[in-house]
Amino acid sequence: MIEVQNLTKHYGPVTAIRDVSFSVAPGDIVGFLGPNGAGKSTAMRILACFMPASSGSARVAGYDVFRQSMEVRRRIGYLPENVPLYSDMRVAPYLDFVAEVKGIPRSARKRRVAEVMERCLVTDMQNRLIGKLSKGYRQRVGLAQAIINDPSVLILDEPTIGLDPKQITEIRSLIKALAGQHTVILSTHILPEVSMVCSGVIIINKGAIVAQGPIDTLVEQFFPTARVQVQIAAPPGTVRAAMRAIPGVLQVHDQAVEDGASTYVVESERGRDVRSEIFQLAASQRWDLIELRRVGMTLEEVFMRVVAGEETDGAPAAENPEEAPA
Repeated sequence: MIEVQNLTKHYGPVTAIRDVSFSVAPGDIVGFLGPNGAGKSTAMRILACFMPASSGSARVAGYDVFRQSMEVRRRIGYLPENVPLYSDMRVAPYLDFVAEVKGIPRSARKRRVAEVMERCLVTDMQNRLIGKLSKGYRQRVGLAQAIINDPSVLILDEPTIGLDPKQITEIRSLIKALAGQHTVILSTHILPEVSMVCSGVIIINKGAIVAQGPIDTLVEQFFPTARVQVQIAAPPGTVRAAMRAIPGVLQVHDQAVEDGASTYVVESERGRDVRSEIFQLAASQRWDLIELRRVGMTLEEVFMRVVAGEETDGAPAAENPEEAPA
């Protein structure tokens, strides 16, 4: 549904993105992640036909974003990070106007406007001036305009920015409900949100893709060991040596000391659960075992590892000054 090959964008001497390649299958929801200035917004603006690339190619819903931009625009919904709304219009008339611009027949517009207002939880604000709405409600109106034409592809740049926790949960549920019928690529800094909504991720850093794939696959790729966190009140040297001697244990890391008890992270071969052996060891040595639990590898840990440069190819890429909030 989305195919990107060697996409590059220069702003004069500054390279915002370079040789970016990825694909998103029909019906998937994919998180597009990266630190500020990484090039996320530049890539999304190119896909939305908002700006041209310097080189490379991109296809959305089977159409070339450069040569067939009008066909692409008919099939996408785009929510930029800073939603450009008409502050002097009321919510329902604004959405009716957007529906008309996007080619929805007059006979269907009223019904469609009512549907998206209900889905985006702005029905009770339909007669309010947009300029008088809170940041959260403006964001929801922006999402409503993005989905009003029931697009095949949704490009969402920070869709939950400015929302309170309840609103974030509601919009997250809405986005998740779009899976299967719509292809969604969304950018966000809220990584737990990506884990709950997306089937896969694309991570960009300094203008280049540094990791992509299903979340579980990336976690296994970057963290090939299993981990257990244990807190024991006993001499640290003795504890470390004894746990390292357990078959399958690869490393033991000291984490912290609190009230005379030390916390360790024990790494073992993937698929090898050493909690039982640690428990038996503590019992036989009469150590005070305070905590023993598995530590799941998270998307946040993968993100921090790849953006820290541990997994990049080291090729330099300058940040685009206009992309600072990306």
